[in-house]
Amino acid sequence: MNKFIFVSGGVCSSLGKGVAASALGALLEGRGLNVRMVKCDPYINIDAGTMNPYQHGEVYVTDDGAETDLDLGNYARFTNSPLSAANSITTGQIYHSVLEKERQGRYLGRCVQVIPHITDEIKRRILAALDADADVVIVEIGGTVGDIESIPFLEAARQFIHEYGKENALSVHLTLIPEVGEGELKTKPTQHSVKAMQEMGIQPDILICRAPAMLDDTMRLKIAMFTNVEKNAVFTSYNVDTTIYAIPLIFFEQKMDQIALKKLGVASRHSDLQLWREMMAKFDARKGLVRIGIVGKYIELHDAYKSVYEALFHAGFEAGVEIELVKIDASFLESDGVADAMMGGSLPSTDSPVNAGKERVDGVLVPGGFGQRGINGMVNAVNWARRNKTPYFGICLGMQVIVIEWARNVLNFADADSSEFNQDTKHPVVSLLEEQVDVKNYGGTMRLGASETVTQEGTNLFKAYQKIHIWERHRHRYEFSNKYREAMLGSGLLLTGFTPDNGLVECVEWPDHPWGVGVQFHPEFKSKPTAAAPLFRDFVMAARDCKKDRE
Repeated sequence: MNKFIFVSGGVCSSLGKGVAASALGALLEGRGLNVRMVKCDPYINIDAGTMNPYQHGEVYVTDDGAETDLDLGNYARFTNSPLSAANSITTGQIYHSVLEKERQGRYLGRCVQVIPHITDEIKRRILAALDADADVVIVEIGGTVGDIESIPFLEAARQFIHEYGKENALSVHLTLIPEVGEGELKTKPTQHSVKAMQEMGIQPDILICRAPAMLDDTMRLKIAMFTNVEKNAVFTSYNVDTTIYAIPLIFFEQKMDQIALKKLGVASRHSDLQLWREMMAKFDARKGLVRIGIVGKYIELHDAYKSVYEALFHAGFEAGVEIELVKIDASFLESDGVADAMMGGSLPSTDSPVNAGKERVDGVLVPGGFGQRGINGMVNAVNWARRNKTPYFGICLGMQVIVIEWARNVLNFADADSSEFNQDTKHPVVSLLEEQVDVKNYGGTMRLGASETVTQEGTNLFKAYQKIHIWERHRHRYEFSNKYREAMLGSGLLLTGFTPDNGLVECVEWPDHPWGVGVQFHPEFKSKPTAAAPLFRDFVMAARDCKKDRE
């Protein structure tokens, strides 16, 4: 069974194509199909690895070390699709591959053109995502219809539909139904969007309408009449006041999966969405509030730490509490205002994202990042959490900051730092990996992808996973400096996770503390709403319990 579903968008971006495609994938998995997810990104960058977080959001890393668009994080959270470099396709990759073949003479001197050479390469890469167990490949095409960058991908989709037939290749189109005035919904943008798709040679089979509220039958009939889409294939993705993880069940109630199976010629089969229903039951049963202070560099853009925030929410489901994110720009903590910020007060700058008059944070988290800006503010936040017995979780850079803070304030190495931030420090407690010293290019050259960590029994790390050997994903160049192992251990810092050869420290923990853990890897990438990442779960539970004790 080789079936293809192409998900495109119209009218404007950021309507939720990734979530819609992922939710449809979850429904088809509930029907017993093996789903594979693919993202086609129109940007000319080879991958997302060197993109500015402010512009692009987080970089999602796969097990094989591919640096990809954050939509792959949605795929991982909603579906069980295995994700690798093959599941992320960019215009840059396509043109790079075609030009390499041209230089090698693979085209036998022919004129290299967008059609067929670029579109053939796109199709080849989509087919590469197939494996022996795959039933359906859902391909999300980034951007919107009409974008000049998206045209080759839409043309490749048109060719797929023509070559495989409508019973094997579907077009799902997501459009906007705007609201004008008081509750007046307008269908004209959707009509124009579908018309643009038809001009590309693609007749959408299923329409998903992003709207403020559920469309009534009259509206759906009108849309169907003007777009040549059957009325029962017009669905609503309306604004939810709960969580985006309710969307698979919302689409299920509208019978989207049944219509998709029918159009693909797949015999109807029993649906099992028990995990999603149990997750929503946990969501509805949450009581109490836990405030987590996120001390980072890019807090102005929510998508910059997308997987971290989602993993915290997943942990909230498990802990039975609502999570409130307190986003704190690390640069604002470089003065003496850290205690005010953590205790719910205001900071000296009027630009501070911390609102005055709120309660203190119940936990502190420092996520990954690069560059020197805000590092001393992070050190101050870590020092506050350690001294005030407040649960702390450091991820990647957040672990390195633990080491720097401990060296400065416990070992009294006043200038202790990372060689990333201070090349002249006498105490580089965090330093460049030996194999990275002569690396000049930045794209795809870090320690990337899944790597094994050996945990130490009796530690918070072991308690979270209940395993000696764990696998998590990395994205970094700098590591805990082994020159300082003895000094750190002698002063009481716990080293609780190592590479299998004992060559690198992967986890550190605070002694005599409710919960203070730093890990060099990124556990957020494997968290799901139906199965929270173990460390995030335990961190939120520790914050919840400390709040109860404090009260």
